[in-house]
Amino acid sequence: MISGRYNLFVLTMMKTPRVKICCIGSVAEAQLAIKYGASALGLVGPMPSGPGVIASSLAHEIVRAVPPPISTFLLTSETTASRILAHHQKVPTSTIQLVDEIATKEYAVLRSGLPGVKLVQVIHVLNEGSIAQAQKAAEFADAILLDSGNPGLPVKSLGGTGNTHDWQLSVAIKKAIDIPIFLAGGIKPDNVRDAVQTVKPHGIDLCSGVRTNGKLNENKLRAFFEELKKA
Repeated sequence: MISGRYNLFVLTMMKTPRVKICCIGSVAEAQLAIKYGASALGLVGPMPSGPGVIASSLAHEIVRAVPPPISTFLLTSETTASRILAHHQKVPTSTIQLVDEIATKEYAVLRSGLPGVKLVQVIHVLNEGSIAQAQKAAEFADAILLDSGNPGLPVKSLGGTGNTHDWQLSVAIKKAIDIPIFLAGGIKPDNVRDAVQTVKPHGIDLCSGVRTNGKLNENKLRAFFEELKKA
């Protein structure tokens, strides 16, 4: 039995990556994603930019409707433990996805306040410096999620861009850390096989790649999981 900080992530005998469908906007979308094979759902809180933001009341409703085997991720752009804890109190997910960088001291406060909740730190893969950033975060997080945002823009881009990044940098990050990684950023049915074969991530995370006009598209969802199986 797998135990400790990785018990929800380290499933090394799985032949295909876990799939997290993000930007879930209703109970019906959650049910549809689970139907096709999602093992995790992402619920987006207030962001400076990007798609999928929903009210905390709706996110809480979705969490209550999701069966226990499915992980729920709260995407928060808050950067202090006190505000992250307050956000999670409104949306009590099994996992918190930190889409922006936080000070290392904040992790200890989060661990103390939410001992049973997993922490996934997003690293926006921009250049070689992202490798060192991931190594630092890996000392404190349960998993790393590699995305294609850019926190350095005048209006921060913290995910949901629909753009891929340099997967060779993702490979380098995977080799440099010893905790699981999720790969995000422009993943869709057309490229998921290449993504999996190149990076070999623990999990795949996607939002726009299975949506049409912002709504979860069943045909795209079906096509995605069919391609994933081929990988």
